[in-house]
Amino acid sequence: MKKTFALFGLGHFGSTMLQELNEMNVEVLAVDKDEMKVIKHRDLSTHAVCLQSLDEQSLRQIGVNNVDHAFISFGEDVQGSILTAFLLKDMGIPKIWVKAHNEYHAKVLEKIGVDRVIQPEREMAIRVARNIVSNSMVDYIELAHDYSIAEILVGKKFGGCKLKDLRMAKRFDCHIVGIQREHTFIVSPSEQEPIQMNDILIVVGKKRDIIRFEKEGA
Repeated sequence: MKKTFALFGLGHFGSTMLQELNEMNVEVLAVDKDEMKVIKHRDLSTHAVCLQSLDEQSLRQIGVNNVDHAFISFGEDVQGSILTAFLLKDMGIPKIWVKAHNEYHAKVLEKIGVDRVIQPEREMAIRVARNIVSNSMVDYIELAHDYSIAEILVGKKFGGCKLKDLRMAKRFDCHIVGIQREHTFIVSPSEQEPIQMNDILIVVGKKRDIIRFEKEGA
């Protein structure tokens, strides 16, 4: 069965997400307080609703209780974001992701128990900083619980080795989950896989361990 989504907030971030979801041909219930935004985006959603007041009754009336995954992106309306997240959590929505406006907002959302808090500016700043400082780190994304995933370019030091020679788990407590090689992507490579210059290693682990590995191979 296809998953169904509810998207609260049709600002720049929300509308961009809605376009992507539409291209992936998934069912999306789009909700906003601004009627003009709802009209503008109704062709991109399965159902678009203008909802001025947020309470459990109105949410149930538009069928939010039937969705699998809700995403909240209310811009600077921190109070509306927190209230919506609380209501959805109380209604038992399986997954709730929320875009946080600031650190205080993020902490409150974590206390409520949402499944994931998104901080686009912070996350992009971290990715840009890593790319600026490092010549070998192609991309870097923070995951939950201090874990991250990074794309690391193979240089002369590791080029020509086999994956087992890196002893990733023992030396760095990291794992290579994929290798990007020109137009080929190798998923879950074996320990015998040879590593070539200019391969991009997809590495998962704690931030400090990934940085150790990246510096070792620089």
